Amino acid sequence: QVQLREFGGGLVQAGDSLRLSCTLSGDTFNNYAMGWFRQAPGKEREFVAVISQSSDDTPTADSVKGRFTISRDNAKRMLYLQMNNLKPEDTARYYCAAKLLLTTTLAKRYSYWGQGTQVTVSS
Repeated sequence: QVQLREFGGGLVQAGDSLRLSCTLSGDTFNNYAMGWFRQAPGKEREFVAVISQSSDDTPTADSVKGRFTISRDNAKRMLYLQMNNLKPEDTARYYCAAKLLLTTTLAKRYSYWGQGTQVTVSS
């Protein structure tokens, strides 16, 4: 059974940086396209960034492009999201997700989800 677990959320100030991590257990990590999504209170879950199995495809949302970078280390079975120059509007619960085969930015296509980690950015 595939399980995802996120690490690294917290309370930071605007302009700070934070790195989220996610680990996958229960199957071979590099079989999966991976993604980060987020959900703020009262809003729908939204795409942040996704990454293909070989890291050659990394679509990133316009709202975070240039500030957030998704990456993965297949040898360590880890997914990362480096978040720089954080803004109050980045405040949300961040979720790691996994799916087999092709990368997509559509959350509904992802089969497995972590419990999420909260990121709060104060102004």
